[in-house]
Amino acid sequence: MTDPLFDIKDKVYLIAGACGGLASSLLEEISARGVKMALYDKDEAGIIELKSKYPHALVRAGSINCEKSVNACVDKIIEKYGVLDGIINAAGVLPISQSLTIDFELFKECIDINLNGAFLLSKCSARVMQERGGRIIHIASVSSSVANIDYSAYASSKAALSQLTRVLAREWAPKNILVNAIGPALTETNLTTSYLSDPEFRQNAISSIPMNRLGLANDLVGPIIMLMAKSGAFITGQTIYVDGGRTTV
Repeated sequence: MTDPLFDIKDKVYLIAGACGGLASSLLEEISARGVKMALYDKDEAGIIELKSKYPHALVRAGSINCEKSVNACVDKIIEKYGVLDGIINAAGVLPISQSLTIDFELFKECIDINLNGAFLLSKCSARVMQERGGRIIHIASVSSSVANIDYSAYASSKAALSQLTRVLAREWAPKNILVNAIGPALTETNLTTSYLSDPEFRQNAISSIPMNRLGLANDLVGPIIMLMAKSGAFITGQTIYVDGGRTTV
């Protein structure tokens, strides 16, 4: 029997970045717990594959930094389910490059997806949550507060995301729309594979984490469920670090 504090059965959630590595473990767990899912990602082939795995889910292909596309997805959710209880934003990009040599277009793309996209997801979702309230959960990063070398674009976007989370939380609290973020340490996903294949990069990353290992996608599942459920009913404006102690260093 599910603990009532963590019961999320029949909740309707939009998961953005659904095809990414951070979302994989989460989708399996919340689907098993009875969440009604709307899956959103720019990867059209990946979305089709997810539909075969989760046939009852609503799936939409689109970019989180396109307001028209996000609004259309939200409208489809309301059409299908009647409500939207919350969103989980797991979409993002991770450019790691020296600040003197990074292509400025890459820097702008990072801000556009990691920050502007998060804002649009929040805005478009909150418009249908105003009467009933809801939960908005973003994936931030330890880079929201830790200054890692060569992370100027990524860290700027995630630090801004954590502050956006605080501002939206305060603005929307009277409507019972709770806005929080999860801040993982460097995690083994398809987004980080190319960097972690370098033995020196991998070892440096591990040695910076007091628990002496990289993050795993399923490390985030418990804290996210807490924020989705009754247990998270009085938490808003927070970036919760799931980082093996990385932010203590």
